Amino acid sequence: MEMEAPVLAALAAVIIAFILLVLPHLRKQSSSQDDRRRQLPPGSFGLPVVGQTVGLLRALRANTGEAWLRRWASDAALTAKSSTSFNSMVGRRNIRELVGDDHRRVRAMMVQFLKLDIVRSYVASMDDEVRHHLRAHWDGRTTVAVMPSMKSLTFDIMCTVIFGLGRADHAAVRRELSAEFQQLVRGIWAIPVNLPFTSFGKCLAASRRGRRTVAAIIKEKRAKLESGHSSPSDDLMTHMLAEGLADEEIIDNVMFMMVAAHDTTASLLTFLLRHLDGNRDAYGRVVAEQQEVARSKAPGEALSWDDLGKMKYTWSAAMETLRLVPPVFSMLKRAVADVEFDGHLIPKGWQVLGAMNLTQQDPAIFPEPSRFEPARFESPIPPYSFVAFGGGARMCPGNEFTRVETLVAMHYIVTGFRWKLADGCDGSFSRYPMPSPAQGLLIDIEPIDTTTTGATGISK
Repeated sequence: MEMEAPVLAALAAVIIAFILLVLPHLRKQSSSQDDRRRQLPPGSFGLPVVGQTVGLLRALRANTGEAWLRRWASDAALTAKSSTSFNSMVGRRNIRELVGDDHRRVRAMMVQFLKLDIVRSYVASMDDEVRHHLRAHWDGRTTVAVMPSMKSLTFDIMCTVIFGLGRADHAAVRRELSAEFQQLVRGIWAIPVNLPFTSFGKCLAASRRGRRTVAAIIKEKRAKLESGHSSPSDDLMTHMLAEGLADEEIIDNVMFMMVAAHDTTASLLTFLLRHLDGNRDAYGRVVAEQQEVARSKAPGEALSWDDLGKMKYTWSAAMETLRLVPPVFSMLKRAVADVEFDGHLIPKGWQVLGAMNLTQQDPAIFPEPSRFEPARFESPIPPYSFVAFGGGARMCPGNEFTRVETLVAMHYIVTGFRWKLADGCDGSFSRYPMPSPAQGLLIDIEPIDTTTTGATGISK
């Protein structure tokens, strides 16, 4: 009992100290946390682990994504962030995932390669690929599924112009890359469970095979560069080698470019045809503009850079298509620091879905926003109200490349064929994972007699 008294006295002293010194601090900390929680944006966190993902995917499949986004819309200063599935398929050293000096270095390299004077030199190559594709896949047919056709076309253009894989010398490699790419792109939105029987696992295996193919191409191009049989301006892969990028970084950015430059332009071309079919006045203006260009060309003569400058209304129609059906529905962002907006706190590390396309549907900026009206883009529009190619330091470095590719393709489609939606094709589409029309957008086509129109046609 004599020993218990000092122990009890010491214990009492500890309790008193806790009450007087520690407890107020904990209460203050708890109060601070409560205040912080009250600052968070309103809304539900959704289901455990998956959050609101299930609701978003349902909305994309039903093409009600804009309505879903409006329920949760906010704004903040954030940096780009890709999903786990995307980075697994593409690689983590791609330009979208890089930040700071690494991002500036790789972006500057891409901008240097895709600058205006170099893109001009690619018009003839794109012209040749478009004519070849239409001869092979449109001539002699009465019905065409537009989306698969445009995906094949944009992949061929990308192989020839961006990666220097010509039809004659690299036919087998192009077929191999195409097969693996079509598989891996399906995994970008897959649930990241890496098992042999899951979609993610199968797509990841395709990505690994594709990366091995790209690695072999890099080895071939390095040998040509070192022996003086090629130059950095020949293609993007050789340019990246000359700039000193590591092989893994080159592979990641090649895989990223395959995704970024393939499905996006294919979607633009597909939905441009769909909207022109639904607006015959706009269709007529595009036809008149393209036929005027065609009449200035000799039979079989390729388009030039100056010819593309005369296609202003056609590009306005393309921009209006991007406004209505942006190929990328939204962008995943990550807060690199605590961000305050409109009295709310977005904590550092939070991932946020950037809904830039909602601005493009704002009736205060674009009256009757659901109406297809290319004339909107014949006059300047407010800054950052149209962000199909991004903005600021994250603006797509290939936007001019996309413009050239789109205009060349549209010229030969418009001057070579008449089209209308096929019977039973209502033009409906889903947005999962990217805009995808029912039946690939089936159209009935009819060749145009170029001897009466003066059009250039697709014959060589």
